[in-house]
Amino acid sequence: MRLTQGTFSYLPDLTDDQITKQIAYAVSQNYSVSIEYTDDPHPRNAYWDMWGLPLFEIKDPASVMYELAACRKAHPNLYVKINAYDNTRGIESCSLSFIVQRPASEPGFSLQRQEVEGRTIRYTIHSYSTDKPEGSRY
Repeated sequence: MRLTQGTFSYLPDLTDDQITKQIAYAVSQNYSVSIEYTDDPHPRNAYWDMWGLPLFEIKDPASVMYELAACRKAHPNLYVKINAYDNTRGIESCSLSFIVQRPASEPGFSLQRQEVEGRTIRYTIHSYSTDKPEGSRY
């Protein structure tokens, strides 16, 4: 299974050159850039761990690529993504988000069905990665 979250998620993995071009676009738009990582990619997990501090007022994509390389080195088997925030309206709105690293094996999700009162059926999504404790999932 291949996780599809964010921009470009249905495309093949981006090369470092393509990532640099996307970061250059974000920088040209005066977006703030951040790098996040997780071992639990559940669609409702909006709280990935942030790598360092957000990179405000960056003028050179190389500085973001440097931080990305450090994050990849520290977390070689986790999901890593880049977010770009637009603060032109006085709020931090995520304008661009894309995954730049995936684990070698993506275990996927299961759909669990539950029959409740009346004829109501509820469905929940269960991430196989959470079957193991945090830190040992990949």
